[in-house]
Amino acid sequence: MRKKFLQLVSVIMAVCILTGCGLPFGDRGKTEGENKYPEFLTIDVFDTQANTQGLQRGWFAHIVREKFNMQLNIISQNQDHNGEATYETMRASGKLGDLIMTNVDDGRLSEMVREGLVLDMTSYLEDCENLKKYRKQMEASSAYAGVDGLWAISSEISENAATEPSDYDETTNAPFIRFDLYKQLGYPRISTLENILPVLREMQNLAGKSDSGKDVYAFSLFRDWDGGAMQNAGALTALYGYDVQDFVLLNPETGEIQSIADKDSIYFRMVKLLFDANQMGLVDPDSPYQNYETVASKVKDGAVLYTFWPWMGTSLYNSDDHLAQGKGFESIVVEDASYLTWGNDPDGRQSFSLMIGANTKDPQRLVDFVDWLYSPEGIECCGSPTGNFRGPENLTWEMTEDGPKLTDFGVDAFINMKPDLQVPEEFGGGTWTEGVSWLNFKPLDKQEVDERGNPYYYGIWQDYRDRTATIISDDWKEHYRTQLTPIGYYEEKDMITVVPGTEWAQEEYLDYLKTVQEQCRQTIIDYSWRMVFAESEDEFYRLKDELLGTIKRLDYDSFLEVNIENAKKRYEVLKQAAKESP
Repeated sequence: MRKKFLQLVSVIMAVCILTGCGLPFGDRGKTEGENKYPEFLTIDVFDTQANTQGLQRGWFAHIVREKFNMQLNIISQNQDHNGEATYETMRASGKLGDLIMTNVDDGRLSEMVREGLVLDMTSYLEDCENLKKYRKQMEASSAYAGVDGLWAISSEISENAATEPSDYDETTNAPFIRFDLYKQLGYPRISTLENILPVLREMQNLAGKSDSGKDVYAFSLFRDWDGGAMQNAGALTALYGYDVQDFVLLNPETGEIQSIADKDSIYFRMVKLLFDANQMGLVDPDSPYQNYETVASKVKDGAVLYTFWPWMGTSLYNSDDHLAQGKGFESIVVEDASYLTWGNDPDGRQSFSLMIGANTKDPQRLVDFVDWLYSPEGIECCGSPTGNFRGPENLTWEMTEDGPKLTDFGVDAFINMKPDLQVPEEFGGGTWTEGVSWLNFKPLDKQEVDERGNPYYYGIWQDYRDRTATIISDDWKEHYRTQLTPIGYYEEKDMITVVPGTEWAQEEYLDYLKTVQEQCRQTIIDYSWRMVFAESEDEFYRLKDELLGTIKRLDYDSFLEVNIENAKKRYEVLKQAAKESP
């Protein structure tokens, strides 16, 4: 009997193999990822620009699990007030993560490669058609290692000219305010940035309460992006064409270099502006204790009147509901300003690159995942919450005879910005916002197009522009007497400073200078925040003197000397990129 049973089973299996029927104990019902990668893995992602940490949830997590049988555990340096310590602690442990997203310059990649923390991807690329397409960019990023190998790939890769702005409608940095309230005041002239404070005070008086009944403030600050200095103050220096590089400010067009600790630096000018704003009651008192995510929720609620970047106000507040009420953010002219904006970078943004940890359990799976991120599907799904990438096809958008168009779901996600918008179960369920990729990583620049010639950035689509033509945008055009986009208008008025799209290799600091850098960094950040919230002008200047005295004793000048030399070298690289740009 046993022999006959085994013969019967053999016959059934043979028939099933020949006919293609499923077996109850076969691969039927398994996902693509489970079939290709049988073992489920949790992947640690060390990410210096993630604004959320923990296990990725929602529709993006669903895609990753379906395709790769793994989940992403985000370790966010941004969520730690002393994020550099997080990096150093993990580095000392011998494992930074399975995926590592950080800068490759400043000696960081060479340090990680030297210590055996990063994987050479060269031998894993045979079937990775997308990464092969960007091999040149991989070589450019990997050059920072100082040894042969393909160690990293940059973000925001572009095929456009380095001297042309990578932003489509607004400059990277601009004074972005509630334009409806500005209109109610009669569009007061703002000759210099300090003049914006009395305007914001009147706007704050007009604003009343937020949508949920909270107090409204002109500025709501956050600490988790602080780097070499107080980031929010540094962002304001960009309105005058300066880019912060460690402890110096570089104007990429003129080559002017300022130490942020010069007594009359534009950095201290902006710290003083924020102090004056706080004295006028314009700064959210919760600012010292909150992170970007908290501020983002307040912007969305209408509790903030000024955002440091246009993308923040546009993506978080300018919902269809708000715009239908005649409310919305737009940029404004500060007459003596020159708004900093970034040029396209053919080699990508190497200051935020992706690497794979040398000790990851399944390196081929991780390389395959990175290859997918650079596929059309990966690119459209991996945009940051404010990156304006189009999301999954047939969920947020669809292809029509008239080009790409938003679906009803896409309208609710991108225009109506419904906070509890439920994703259909076949796409993973949960809400749209919780499911957006927490990686905050954009593989390509948002003006890039797919193989069908369709932009990944839905804001360029005619469908989106038709849907979002509003009273606010019409008022803006009427007030400034133009039909151009804001960035086109500011360019026409010679009011922008473009950072040519290129990268440069900064030499690694000596260990002694690294120690000086960290001590001075913490001092500058701490004192800057205390200065903004000083009780009086006398206390403000006393704290400023203490700051300058403290960093001098910490040997700030020794670090500054090297910092300035590096800034000069970077300026030469920027000039060369501008010269070579078509």
